[in-house]
Amino acid sequence: MPLAPNVNHVGTMYAGALFTLAEIPGGTLSATTFDPERFFPIVKDIRITFLKPAVTDISVEVSMSDAEAERILAEAEANGKADYTWECELVDTSGVIVARTTNLYQIRSKDMPLRTGGSAT
Repeated sequence: MPLAPNVNHVGTMYAGALFTLAEIPGGTLSATTFDPERFFPIVKDIRITFLKPAVTDISVEVSMSDAEAERILAEAEANGKADYTWECELVDTSGVIVARTTNLYQIRSKDMPLRTGGSAT
């Protein structure tokens, strides 16, 4: 995430940009781990802890172990959905962690549509 277009009123990266950077990989992680023709991801909760001001470009890397992916897939195939948590660290160009997040997601079978008017439980 480049700093320049995301600077806030005090000269650091806007908190919303940091939040977005932490949320976007969830869809990518889901699409590259689970069959997007069968499942779609839902964000259920994201907790972000801001540790230091972000004053440079920021990056994030995410991954999921094969064992965790297999567990999630088995649950989703059995129940039509599966919740899972993943964490990430937002890092500046010097390697300093500026924020950490805990992300609660769900994959849901395309055969199990969302209910309207409520949460994705």
